[in-house]
Amino acid sequence: MAKVDVRKHVLVPKHVKLSEKEKEEVLKAYSATIENFPRILKKDPALEGLNVKYGDLIRIERKSPTAGKTVFYRTVVLS
Repeated sequence: MAKVDVRKHVLVPKHVKLSEKEKEEVLKAYSATIENFPRILKKDPALEGLNVKYGDLIRIERKSPTAGKTVFYRTVVLS
């Protein structure tokens, strides 16, 4: 059986692992800590190939009919 890459599906938004510098900028911009962000599991299929680890910050970019693009952030957790 062939393995399906869910990241290429039209309904899966773009997931990007932020660098440490980008992560610090986001935390500062929102005056937040990493624990304040919603969580995403390390084993989530959309993160496959991003080489994520616990505590990384993920930027999710979704298409929006009104705003054009919306950005969400998630912090990586183990389970």
